[in-house]
Amino acid sequence: MFAVAAATASAQVPLQVELTDPELSAAERQATQQLIDDVLARLPARMQQAAPAPLQLRWRQDLPAHVQGRATGRRLGLDRRLLAPLLQQDDAAWQHARAALIHEIAHALDRSAQGRWSRQARFLDLAGWQQRPLLPGRSRNRNSLRSPDLYELHSPAEFFAVNLEHYLLDPDYRCRRPALHAWMQMQLGSVPGAVPAACTQILPLMQADEQAGSIALVGVDPGRVYQVDYLLAEGNNQLMSRWGHSMLRLVICAPGRVPGPACRMDLQHHLVLSFRAFVGDVQISSLRGLTGSYPSRLYVLPLNRVIDEYTKVELRPVSSTPLALQPEEIQALLQQAAQLHWAYDGRYYFISNNCAVETWKLLHDGVPRFGEQPLASITPTGLLARLRRQELSSAAPSHRAQAIREGYYFESAAAHHAAVFGVARTALALPVQTSDQWLALPAAQRRRWFAAADGKALAALLVLEQAAWRRQELLARDALKRQLLSPKAGAAQRQQFDALMARAGALLAPGSLPLPGYGLPSLAERGALQAQVADGAQAAVGQWQALRQAAVALLSPAQQAELADLEANLESLRHGLRLRYGTQPGESAAVSAAARDGFKEKTVEHDGRPTAGGD
Repeated sequence: MFAVAAATASAQVPLQVELTDPELSAAERQATQQLIDDVLARLPARMQQAAPAPLQLRWRQDLPAHVQGRATGRRLGLDRRLLAPLLQQDDAAWQHARAALIHEIAHALDRSAQGRWSRQARFLDLAGWQQRPLLPGRSRNRNSLRSPDLYELHSPAEFFAVNLEHYLLDPDYRCRRPALHAWMQMQLGSVPGAVPAACTQILPLMQADEQAGSIALVGVDPGRVYQVDYLLAEGNNQLMSRWGHSMLRLVICAPGRVPGPACRMDLQHHLVLSFRAFVGDVQISSLRGLTGSYPSRLYVLPLNRVIDEYTKVELRPVSSTPLALQPEEIQALLQQAAQLHWAYDGRYYFISNNCAVETWKLLHDGVPRFGEQPLASITPTGLLARLRRQELSSAAPSHRAQAIREGYYFESAAAHHAAVFGVARTALALPVQTSDQWLALPAAQRRRWFAAADGKALAALLVLEQAAWRRQELLARDALKRQLLSPKAGAAQRQQFDALMARAGALLAPGSLPLPGYGLPSLAERGALQAQVADGAQAAVGQWQALRQAAVALLSPAQQAELADLEANLESLRHGLRLRYGTQPGESAAVSAAARDGFKEKTVEHDGRPTAGGD
């Protein structure tokens, strides 16, 4: 009994650091002891109890130039070059010395039996050593952007030591790395006497807008996110799209709306988190995708743009399955997503680190309850099946019509094309049997039927002609990729393209921008970034448009003629609809919508956007 009581009492003795350097002057000894007392006063009580015996400190003159301290067992050594500035009471020098001593104490305590914080699974998740789906163990830490000190990526132990420095010394650490701050506070306790920084819960994200070349800094309030859905674009016959594409949909409520089911219809406010390979060289290579030569980035996109991209351009349906998340889990997931958005510079592999794997890792690391379940999958459909099997998703309407009406399912435009083709074929006795056959005809040949069309048939033909435009744009984009890499492309065009891709790459990996600070940007940094983005936005949009016009000249004469004929067809159909309906009362809702879409959809320029490869 006495032995147990003595051991307990010993374990509860606060940490002591003894100065064991006999060659110090009185002033140096006093400054060193002041440094020790200063640092010990900052250590949380729980951490101070992790040392079974006093630590011993001395100043060393044999450390390499880039090393400021070493911890070996209970012995701590600090670079003697840090000592002289302490005698001058220099504030910056004192902060530097505090950080060095905290760093070495962190190593000593972390290695003790009572410590071992850097080995905890949850710490590794938050720090960036992510689990791998196919192999045991964890991957390399790729959170290299906006790091306070890249040395933290050397090992989990170094990450713990570096982050303990900021946890104890930087009041803004709570705002810049909120998830890690919460973990530190739970594991180590609060910092004695620290005044908590006032943090906003609004998370900054860089969003790729609807218009080519346009980027915007947006703020997402987790309290306005009603649900998070698993968004699946179904597969097609393309190599990188065969198994579909997995994303997360943020169901964000419109301003003024109380969070609830009605928020699901606020589609214009919803955002999509989508991991994609950033392809900055206008060429997608299967080999490079297999070897991880493409950066993997977390894109933030408007839902409407994503739905148009898949359903109208690629003719792939999209399903939206709600995840069973509590409000606090949504907040944690969004914090993790924001950290990745600003810090992550991963590598995209078609098999082992594709969109499904990246989405699984985000769910695993952002929501501990999800991390406890066997969800790892290398295919988007496989991940969805496992979420359903583990009952981590909520039920969506089982009837297709209801799912479409309530925004859980977005049909491929192919079915719509077939329906409107049926309307046009009945009215005009078109010479082909299917919409695909009609769209395959040359544009000039299709135009011969326009004069005989009535209002309803004109509207149907307009919808089909818009589909033909999108199809031709895809063919032209593929040709332009090859042309821009050929000798035909002028040096000025290629230079302009490279500059635009570099800007897009930086903005879609915003952590690479030359901003001060680390982690999530502070309010002041967000203001500076907002101005920086606004300054270049208008010029970038104009440059994308100019580049496209110049690049079209590189197409073959036949392709240029087909694009010109498509332009003429679209204008002819719109003109016909205006002549027939104008603003007359009783205008057909379908024709009105088709006419409005005709003015809107033709401006979609997919080759003018940064190429997002994969899935």
